[in-house]
Amino acid sequence: MIEEKKTGKERTQPATRNENWSDERIQGFLALEPPEGVPADYHILTKAYRGMLPEHFSRFVPFFVAAGHDINVTLADGSTFLDHVARHRAAAPYADVLKAAGARGGKTA
Repeated sequence: MIEEKKTGKERTQPATRNENWSDERIQGFLALEPPEGVPADYHILTKAYRGMLPEHFSRFVPFFVAAGHDINVTLADGSTFLDHVARHRAAAPYADVLKAAGARGGKTA
């Protein structure tokens, strides 16, 4: 069943504040399955980056690394997740967390 695309205020979600970001909730991102053709570690990092504030992301990355995931996972073009984040104007706190965990830029850095 295909739904019509929502526009304007219909697609806007109300702001959610004071959410509980327990360790279990943050670690839940580690179990996300990627779509076909996307490296699993890259997908997990993307979802965490898009879904978490910097303070939550800074708690997530150590779990990610401790679970044996690759902080320097690359796409087919050789770019890393740090390369992706570095292109965003307001992403400096996320980039700092990644760098502190050993993330490096790839070919496009």
